[in-house]
Order: sequence, then C-alpha cells, then structure tokens
Amino acid sequence: MAFVIDASVDIDAPVELVWEVITDLARYGEWNPFVPECRSTLVPGEPIDMLVQVSGAKPRRQREWIRSNTPGHELSYSMKPVPLGALHSLRSHTVTALEDNRTRYESHFELAGWLQPVVSAALGKNLQRGFTGMTAGIRKQAESLRTP
Repeated sequence: MAFVIDASVDIDAPVELVWEVITDLARYGEWNPFVPECRSTLVPGEPIDMLVQVSGAKPRRQREWIRSNTPGHELSYSMKPVPLGALHSLRSHTVTALEDNRTRYESHFELAGWLQPVVSAALGKNLQRGFTGMTAGIRKQAESLRTP
C-alpha cells in the first residue's frame, strides 16, 4: 500500500499565473518553505534538482526525473526507483481553471515499495508539513502577484 499525501486549494488567481508560480523554479526561494531551491528544464526525461527542507533536518539535495509536463495543466516527476522494488515515488502538480478567474491547485505525492513503511514512519509527518507548506506557498505567491 502506498503512502499518499493529497491536497487541493482554490486560488484567487488565473490558471496562467498559478502555472507560472509552479514552473518559475528560480523564484522558489521567495515562497517555498519545502523546496527553497530547484533547477530543471522541465523536459520529460530530464532531471529536476531540488534542495529539500524537511522540518527539523538539514536541507538535502535531491534529484528526481520529469515524467510529464503539460503546460498550463500538469507537471509530474519521480525519483529513480530503488532496485528490487524497494522504493519509488510520484509527485504531481495539477491546475484547473475555475470560474471568475480562479484556479484549483491539486498536489499529489505517493511513495510505494517494500521500504515505504520505514520511510513513511520516519518522515511521514515532516513530508505532510512540507507539502502543506508548499501548497499554501503557491496560493499565497499567486494571489500576491495577481492584478486586481
């Protein structure tokens, strides 16, 4: 059974602006408490290099791989699977336009494999806090950049 963290939030900003916040990796340090540094071409198959700040721990560098990028709608990436099915992950950001120039942002993270219970027990609460902080940061950043 996978360890899953899902969150969604409605944002008072147009979908194009929310997408820009998600994909403007150079500005993550301005608003993202979980991933304050991030670099990638966002091209499927290419790496995404992140500095991940799990609360209470020293920030660590992490490399994952872009799985999909549908501009204006969805971006996903995953870790390189650990041999023998020990551990694999999927992370996605999805945006959907709503009425009145608003956007629904959906965050999805899943971790699976036979090592997942150990990793989830050790990091689960901190991962939840991290993804919650990132979701709130996307909302705050997008709403602060929108024009009235």
